[in-house]
Amino acid sequence: MLACAGVACCRSLAAKTEIPNLKREVAMAEDNRAILERAVNEMLNGRNLALVETLFAQGYVYHGPGGLEVRGPEGFKQLLNVYLNAFPDVKFTIEDTVAGGDKIAWRWTMRGTHKGDLMGIAPTGKTVTITGIVVSRYSGGKVIEDWESFDEVGMLRQLGVAAIPAAAHA
Repeated sequence: MLACAGVACCRSLAAKTEIPNLKREVAMAEDNRAILERAVNEMLNGRNLALVETLFAQGYVYHGPGGLEVRGPEGFKQLLNVYLNAFPDVKFTIEDTVAGGDKIAWRWTMRGTHKGDLMGIAPTGKTVTITGIVVSRYSGGKVIEDWESFDEVGMLRQLGVAAIPAAAHA
């Protein structure tokens, strides 16, 4: 064990151990960001669902609005197909990201035209803009877990299937 001769020495030792850790964390964040960008640009916007097998771990778990939980790449592909079929021209935009450790929080905007069935809602032909946020956890170069929240009520309002409640009267 090394003994410090003073504050400057201790700071120097700390810096020697912190810098490699910081470099590893930055590299991990960059690698995870590249996976995220590939998932959005190639998998979602490019409709290449074969990438789910490449980018998502076998033990992947998706936690969605309303307590929805989907397990595994195949289950996730089925969920994605629901939205990609309902909004065949959908485009996702990554608006913001924050990375730390093995996670990235990312805010997104989705724009698309409702041209297919959406969980029992017949096509309306309406264009919607929906926003959401996901916290993604990565391990071994793959997404292993997602927690997502998005504006479901806003989407239903834009589709014209949910009324905007009237203001409460006193």
